[in-house]
Amino acid sequence: MAKVPTKETIKRKTIEDMKKLKVHKPEYNRLIDIYSELIFQYLKLNDEFEEGGYQYEVSTDQGGTKKAPIVATLETLRKDILAYSDRLCLNPKSLETVTPEKGKQSKLASVLNKLE
Repeated sequence: MAKVPTKETIKRKTIEDMKKLKVHKPEYNRLIDIYSELIFQYLKLNDEFEEGGYQYEVSTDQGGTKKAPIVATLETLRKDILAYSDRLCLNPKSLETVTPEKGKQSKLASVLNKLE
């Protein structure tokens, strides 16, 4: 079983990644917090799923089988993580549609840029 990083570690790494991509704003930190919690839950459940021998079906009272609850939860978490990663511009497809904001330039910097 691999060690699952803490929610705070995931959050710090996410902010670091977003800063590298030039898409981070402090206003996004609440969304990043939720995203980090989803990733943390997914990693913890995935470890439990692995420990349980990847049991993906369970027996029903009628003698049939159905999808194990942990599998359904992992699927839901994957979808939620994908949705949040889109909103936070953390995947290539969503990043294509975003142009990072450039900081406001001073008049002097603007003039100097025109000279180049």
